[in-house]
Amino acid sequence: MEERLIEVRDQKIYTACTHKFKNKPVIIFLHDSLGCTQLWRDFPLKLSEMVNCNVLIYDRSGYGKSGPMATYKRPVNYMELEADLLNDLLVKLNIDNAILFGHSDGGTISLITAAKYPEKIKAVICEAGHIFVEDLTLKGIYDAMNAYKTTNLAERLAKYHGDKVETLFRAWTETWTREDYRSWNIEYLLKDIHCPLLFIQGEADEYGTLDQADKTVSQVGGMAEKYIIPGIGHTPHKEALELVLTKVSGFLEKI
Repeated sequence: MEERLIEVRDQKIYTACTHKFKNKPVIIFLHDSLGCTQLWRDFPLKLSEMVNCNVLIYDRSGYGKSGPMATYKRPVNYMELEADLLNDLLVKLNIDNAILFGHSDGGTISLITAAKYPEKIKAVICEAGHIFVEDLTLKGIYDAMNAYKTTNLAERLAKYHGDKVETLFRAWTETWTREDYRSWNIEYLLKDIHCPLLFIQGEADEYGTLDQADKTVSQVGGMAEKYIIPGIGHTPHKEALELVLTKVSGFLEKI
């Protein structure tokens, strides 16, 4: 993997990519609200070899090996702004044939990017993404806040994020539990997604009900399908690795 720090909108963004396959789409992996490039482990490279596509993994600002966030205070539309930053990154890297694979927040950012910048996005795999706020989501976040106080969660996260942990954790939890965030909703954007979409969700997802998948797939403008995995929680690509690899590779081969 070629590793680089790229400046985008005055932010230092860490990227890792491959260049093995010529004239093929690039699968871009977007991590969740506590994630980073390292936490994808070998999943991107396994998928890359199965479908003969290059990959690009990056840490959002404030995560992993990227530069720090200026503040933990986020606007309600922070994921829309992340989609704009991703578009700028694609322009900088001259990528106009991207397949987006996003998990959780990364899945939501993938949906927004496909809606706002359709000319660059060939397909989206949205894993456990959100299009609105649910009580179950908030319960999961409050449980994580309790774990942060009572377990070694902060220490475990520091292995990947260093001294940025406190800021990124507050950015996630305090934004989602704010009163003004309760009305956040991106359903109005879904009609503008015309590329093929696969929505993957665990049936036992602790951060969202199956309404997230159902309402996304029913409202997008293009071909869409959902893949619900029984007994699986919020991270299908870790909890059901082979199932997800097989489903995603088959989906990409069809398109």
